[in-house]
Amino acid sequence: MVQVMKGPKVFDSWNSDKKLIHFSEASPPYFKEREIWWCALGVNVGVETDGKNDNFERPVLLLAGFNKEMAWVLPITSRSNKSRFYYPLEYEGQKQWIILSQIRTISTKRLLRKIRVLSEEEFGPIVNLIIGFLKKANETPPDGGESRRPKP
Repeated sequence: MVQVMKGPKVFDSWNSDKKLIHFSEASPPYFKEREIWWCALGVNVGVETDGKNDNFERPVLLLAGFNKEMAWVLPITSRSNKSRFYYPLEYEGQKQWIILSQIRTISTKRLLRKIRVLSEEEFGPIVNLIIGFLKKANETPPDGGESRRPKP
């Protein structure tokens, strides 16, 4: 495997790893909401949060599980950001930020190793912020703009 570094994205290396994850016959791990896991997020497009290191991994917070194979997660970064879409956490003396704007659905096959579990007191405000963002998005009328995707 190739290590992900700043600079050019290594889509081909991630594609090879993604195939291994997809075709793995291992059972998805048992997980619960509020847990933080290392997750193989991969190499993504544009500003989408990438994984890092040999496994293209990043810590994620399990926000909601839909079944044993699918969940909503929020990526976590160690880079400071004062945006309203970044929620600060501290763990073992290190600051981290949950990237609220990068909520995504994953296959639980991507989950690699459990790190820890947030307390209900830590988790509640994060859920409330996500609910608030969704309510606000529902109240905002669409801009009516056209798609930027080229027509075939």
